Amino acid sequence: MKNQTPVPLPHAAVIKTIALAGNPNSGKTTLFNAFTKLRQKVGNYAGVTVEKKSGTLVLAKDRVVNVIDLPGTYSLSVRSPDEQIARDVLLGRAADTQKPDMVVCVVDAGNLERNLYLVSQIQDLGVPMVIALNMMDEVKRQGREINVTQLSQRLGVPVVPMVANQNEGIEEIKQLIAQGVGAGYQRAWRMAPDLEEEAAYLAKILVQAEDLSPQEAFVEALAFLSQAKTPKYRKETSAAIQVILDRLLKKGLRARSAAIEARYDWIKSVLKDCVKEKSGSAPGLTEQIDAVLTHKLFGWVFFLGVMAFMFYMIFTVAAMPMEWIDQGFGKVGDWVSAAMPPGDLRDLLVNGVIAGVGGVVIFLPQILILFFFIGLLQDTGYMARAAFIMDRVMNKVGLHGKSFIPLLSSFACAIPGIMSARTIESPKDRLVTILVAPLMSCSARLPVYAVMIAVIMPAATAWAKSGVMLLMYLIGIVGACLMAWFFKHTLLRSQKPVFIMELPPYRMPSWKAVAIHMWERSRLFLKRAGTVILALSVVLWVLMTYPKHPGLDKSEALKHSFAGQAGTLMEPLIKPLGFDWRIGIGLIGSFAAREVFVSTMSIVFNVGEEVREDSLSEAFRKARWPDGRALFTPLVCLSLMMFYVFALQCMSTVAIVYRETNSWGWPLFQFVYMAILAYLAALAVFQIGHWLGF
Repeated sequence: MKNQTPVPLPHAAVIKTIALAGNPNSGKTTLFNAFTKLRQKVGNYAGVTVEKKSGTLVLAKDRVVNVIDLPGTYSLSVRSPDEQIARDVLLGRAADTQKPDMVVCVVDAGNLERNLYLVSQIQDLGVPMVIALNMMDEVKRQGREINVTQLSQRLGVPVVPMVANQNEGIEEIKQLIAQGVGAGYQRAWRMAPDLEEEAAYLAKILVQAEDLSPQEAFVEALAFLSQAKTPKYRKETSAAIQVILDRLLKKGLRARSAAIEARYDWIKSVLKDCVKEKSGSAPGLTEQIDAVLTHKLFGWVFFLGVMAFMFYMIFTVAAMPMEWIDQGFGKVGDWVSAAMPPGDLRDLLVNGVIAGVGGVVIFLPQILILFFFIGLLQDTGYMARAAFIMDRVMNKVGLHGKSFIPLLSSFACAIPGIMSARTIESPKDRLVTILVAPLMSCSARLPVYAVMIAVIMPAATAWAKSGVMLLMYLIGIVGACLMAWFFKHTLLRSQKPVFIMELPPYRMPSWKAVAIHMWERSRLFLKRAGTVILALSVVLWVLMTYPKHPGLDKSEALKHSFAGQAGTLMEPLIKPLGFDWRIGIGLIGSFAAREVFVSTMSIVFNVGEEVREDSLSEAFRKARWPDGRALFTPLVCLSLMMFYVFALQCMSTVAIVYRETNSWGWPLFQFVYMAILAYLAALAVFQIGHWLGF
């Protein structure tokens, strides 16, 4: 049946909510950022851990449209939570989420065949739709031509060519949203006649028995036929469905793959009419670059080089703004000291709040540079190559490259990394990935590493410091791989998965998208510093100040405080690692969040040692054991960094693992095994180093 041209909605039917759909790497996030700018909210869909991104699009002074950014997905076949929530939102079944009046489906023009599969599934839902044909500049560079007008006619929906990262085509999309588009599509793809008849019969049953719309009923019928899965409907309905499935089985019809094959046959006929392929078979620029960046040897050289350059920039570019922040907090502390009379309140503000929060905020420039590089690697398409080359390692431990995406995301923060593991189909592989994701050195460890490296090698070059930082990250990667191998061969045995991954073409990054990514992450970092770390700094100051001992000097008074007593109690346990009771206070504080170690140490050494005017690294270099030996020797610093490579000191991560696994057993197991691993690693470093004479 021939598609009809879409018609505008009546004037009264105003578009109030739109949904952005599309495959991963199609440019959907770039369009979402262009629509919403900074008017965005990030949360979770009700009852699930799938991330919900929403915002507002301002069309005019009195016209605002809600925008829902659906999870990136290749289909609506409901094989993962992402696919389930995308389909539920489009059908209006998602709790606390309004059904969209229109869908903007972002399509990668360079991969039309695969992208149009999702388009055909969304069309079956009967939702008004506009296709944003993105990355048309790449199609032009490839020497291919797409007849957009003819493509629109064949698909039965408006098609807008665009280059989202250059803002081309965005205004045209906005005009269509303002105007409204009707759902004039009629299904053009067809299965075998017997299957069409059974699907129609099943849809009729669902309409009558379950009060579904014809579009919903047909989509449900296809899902049941292709997945051979009986839904949780009334007993009579389930029995009728089972009769149909049995009848198909007796006829020998391949219902499971029939709809997929029919869709792709139709898509190929559309592309044959609408796309003119380039002549010749010379490899394109992407293939030429991939010959180097995915090479067995050179791929690793480039990957490690990128990592080393990132850490070099962290130690050089961030140095000056870090100094400005340090001076700023110092002046604020001096101003408060001069403005207030001596007493506990002044001491709390200066040595608790300002020293504690300032000790963490000073690392904001380094965090920003880290997120800049992560955003850049994602936007250029290199992140997928990193997963590809890491697949060779991951496969050795029983996982595949798809697990590396969550692990790589955990370099920024383990929480989004763990949440992104939901795209892994195998439950056991997903659980293994969740268990080892926190072993990747996240941004919260960066302040600890930076201070320790500054103590170990204060006069070293930025390249030398970045080399040590890179070593810590590599140790985390190796540790994650070894533990994944252990889990895959003991607790969570399963078959090795097959890894199939699309490598998107290289593209120029959207600097606006990278900037928004940096802004969002830095905002969360500062919010954490202004809430969690502020509260912990106040609590730790109280614990390190009381009970008061007026007759003792500051160092002894600190040792007899509540925090000092806890640290002293811990000292026999941590002394084999080279740590004293003051470091023990830092370890206790950082169980809530790793970066709290730095703020805790700022408070400890501002209270315990009269060195507030010095930097924390200088205070560490001056710290001594009672017998006069240096406390923070290079060996102790390495032991401490090794502890933080492996320890799970982040209650937010524990909470998210509980939500992802729906059990307290796995997060507690994860916390204990990582604590044991951290202790043994730090013990080995210190004791072996001490035995060797360091």
